[in-house]
Order: sequence, then C-alpha cells, then structure tokens
Amino acid sequence: MGSKQVFQPLTREDKITVVLYRAGIVLSAISISGLAYLLATAAPDSGARSISLFADILAYGLYASVGMSVFFIHLYIGKFKTFLKNLYYLGLGGLVALIFIGNGSLSGALMHEPYSALLLLPLSGCLGFVTAKEAFCFRLFEGYLLAMIMPSYLLLVSAGILSGRGVFFGLILIAVMLVIFTVRKVTMPLAYDIGDKSAYQ
Repeated sequence: MGSKQVFQPLTREDKITVVLYRAGIVLSAISISGLAYLLATAAPDSGARSISLFADILAYGLYASVGMSVFFIHLYIGKFKTFLKNLYYLGLGGLVALIFIGNGSLSGALMHEPYSALLLLPLSGCLGFVTAKEAFCFRLFEGYLLAMIMPSYLLLVSAGILSGRGVFFGLILIAVMLVIFTVRKVTMPLAYDIGDKSAYQ
C-alpha cells in the first residue's frame, strides 16, 4: 500500500480527486491552526460573540475539509473506505448534537460543556485515519502521532484533566504537527496517491 512509483498515467479524474483529497488536508490544517490562534489571542475582555462566530466558522470548515479527505481518499481496501465514511457520518451526528447543546453554536457547546468534546471523537478519528494511512504508506511518522494524540487530547479535555493553558498548548501541538504533516504530504507527486489501480477493491 502506497508506493513511490507511477503505475499508470493519471487521468483527469485521478488528478482532480487527489487535489481535492489534499485540499481537505490543507484546509484541516488551516482550520485547526486558526482555532489555536483564536484560543491564543482571545483576551478576557474581547467580544465573546465575535470570537465565537469565528470559532464556529473554523469548526464548520474543519468538518467540511475532513469530509473532502474522507470522500476522495484512495484506498486499496474497499472496507476501509466504507468504515471511514460511516465514521464521518457519525461525526456529522456529533455535529448536530453540538449545535443542539450550544444552542446553535459549536464553540458555545465546547466552552460551556467540556464533556461535549467527546462528540468530536469521530471527526478526529477520520482525520487520524487519514494521517495514519499516510504515515503507513509514505513514512510520515508524525501521522501516527497525530492519530494517537488527537483523540487523547479530546478525552483529556472532556474529563477536565486538561483546562486553561493545557487546552491551548495541546491544540498548538496538534496544529504544528498537522502543518508539518501537510507540507510533507502536499509536496509529493500526485501519482503517489493513486498507486496501482488494478489493486483496488
């Protein structure tokens, strides 16, 4: 799985799907980095409503970008892709629950009800699957770390073990690692993501 070799010429559809898959990874890194920046720069006396609005926009962007990667990922084993899509649908269910808990605001739910971070686990599982797949295929070892750290971070936040500066530093760590992962991934030739299409199930 995952070979640095061109097995066949890329079709137009191949190129489009790879670009969309990688765009999802890039936008996920931007969304998480933006959330980390908001958390770092939010002053106690700043407008909570405007910060919440920006945080919500970034969170919706994260859901959309992870979805792009999920639906355009290239996997040899069809069952893995089915599992990944179902996990994403579960994540969308979590999104609906977060909106309900936060009275229309994702960030409101997460700020006032720490346990609601558990509802982000399916989404982090999807992104972690993507990073772990790339780590397995192309030795992007930070992908394995991200796949372990992201759900662990959410569990610690939901349990109240991480709070205040801990929440901030944890998110910064994830953002930095994801940016490194993204830069290493998007600089690869497009053909690497397609591999040998004859092996697809």
